[in-house]
Amino acid sequence: MLKHIARWALAVLVTAAGIGHLTWGRRGFRITVPDWATRVLRTDKDAIVVASGAVEIMLGAALIALPRERKRVGWAVAAFFVAVFPGNIHQWQTGRSAPMLDTDQRRFFRLLLQPVLVAWALWSTSSGAARRRR
Repeated sequence: MLKHIARWALAVLVTAAGIGHLTWGRRGFRITVPDWATRVLRTDKDAIVVASGAVEIMLGAALIALPRERKRVGWAVAAFFVAVFPGNIHQWQTGRSAPMLDTDQRRFFRLLLQPVLVAWALWSTSSGAARRRR
């Protein structure tokens, strides 16, 4: 039951973040995109923010809508959190403010939160997260 609640909470969090990437927080999220990412991906920061927001919404929906793929979706969510971590580091290093991350202390705390999110994704989608139907 606890894993079930944790998975739903994670789905809400990831989906809300995705919506934020596409709406109210779009400008702020562009700040977290390192310059090298635009060169590697051959696109601009806004496109990266929009794409990551769309991925977050899809991952949030998949956490709920694909119960048979729960473990794989959990790994995908964890991998996403790892993939966006360089953006968190970039924001901390540059000291640029974004919504809710307007101090060095908050930006540093955000770095420490990333491994927690990875663990949350893996734990809440691991075996036993819900009763299996027989």
